[in-house]
Amino acid sequence: MAEGKKGSSDSEFVRRALIVLGLVALAFLAWQLRTVIVLLFGAVVVATIIRAIADPCTNRLRMPEPAAVLIAVLIIVALVGGVGWMLSNQIASQTEALADTLPTALATVDAWLANLGLAHPIQSWLAELHQHGGALVSRFSSWLSNASAGLANLLIVFFGGIFLAAEPRFYRTGVIKLVPPHRRPLVADAMRDSENALRLWLRGQLAAMVVIGVMTGGGLWLLGIQSWLVLGILAGFFEFIPFAGPILSAIPAVLIALVQSPELALWTALMYVFVQHFEAYLVQPLIQQYAVEVPAVVLLFALLAFALLFGIVGVVFAAPLTVVTYVLVKRLYVREALDTPTPIPGEDKS
Repeated sequence: MAEGKKGSSDSEFVRRALIVLGLVALAFLAWQLRTVIVLLFGAVVVATIIRAIADPCTNRLRMPEPAAVLIAVLIIVALVGGVGWMLSNQIASQTEALADTLPTALATVDAWLANLGLAHPIQSWLAELHQHGGALVSRFSSWLSNASAGLANLLIVFFGGIFLAAEPRFYRTGVIKLVPPHRRPLVADAMRDSENALRLWLRGQLAAMVVIGVMTGGGLWLLGIQSWLVLGILAGFFEFIPFAGPILSAIPAVLIALVQSPELALWTALMYVFVQHFEAYLVQPLIQQYAVEVPAVVLLFALLAFALLFGIVGVVFAAPLTVVTYVLVKRLYVREALDTPTPIPGEDKS
C-alpha cells in the first residue's frame, strides 16, 4: 500500500518536472524566435488594415471575401504608390537639398558648441571617422546589410498580412484549438476584443499621422525651411512611434533652420512643440472618442520594454503591441481571473 502511494507520488513529481522543463524550453524557444514573433504581429497589423477596407466591401456590397481582400490590397498599393509617384520628384529634390544642408548645419552646431568650450566635438568625431575609413566602409556595409534585411522583413510582413487577411477565420480557429475546449469561448471573445481595439487604434493613429504631417509640413513651409515636404512626411510617419517619434522628426528640421539663423531654429523648435501640444490636447482627445485610449505611463514603459526585448522592430510595433496586450490582460486576467469588472478599450464602440 505504501509502495503504491510512493510510486504514485514519484510519477506525479516526474509529470510536474516534465511540465516545468517543457515550459522552460518553450520560453527559451520564444526568446530565440522573438524577432519572428514580432514580425508575425506586424503581419497581423497589416491584415487588420486590409480587413478594415475589405469588410465593408463584403458586408455592404455582398462581394466575395477573396475579391474584397484583393481590392483592399490594390487600394493600399495604389495609394502608397500613387502618393510616392506624385511626390517623387519633389521629395527627391528636397532630399538632395536636405543632404546638402545637413553638413553645414552640423558645422554650425559644432562651432556653437566650441564657443561653449566643448572643443569641436562634431569635427573631432568626423575626423576620427575619416581616419578610420576602413571601419567606416565596414560600418556602411553593415548598415546596407541591415537595410536589405529590413526590406526583406517588410515584404514578409506585407505578404504575411495578405495571407492572414485572406483567411482570418482559418487562422483564428487554429489558434483557438490550441487551448482546452472549456476555455475556447473565452479565448475567442478575447481575440475579438483585441482585434476590435487594434482596428480602432489604427484608425485613430492614421488620423493623427495625417494631421501631424500636414501641420508640420505647413508650418515648416510658412517658416521658409528647406525640404519642408520631406520633413512633414517624416513627422507623419514618426508619429506612429510614441514619445520618441516626434523628437526624432524634429532634429533634422532644427539643424537645417540653424544654418540660416539661430532665431529660425528657435522658431522651428517652438513650432514642433506647438504641433505636439495641439495634437496632445486637441487632436488626440477628439480621436480617442472614436478610437482607443491607452494610459500614457503604460505606453511609455511598454515602449522601453519592447525596445530592450526586440530592438528597432519592437520600437516600431510597440504601440499596437501595447494595445493588444493591454486588452488581453484586462479581458483574461483582470475580468476573468480576478473576477473584477473593468472596461475593455473599444468594447462599447464596436
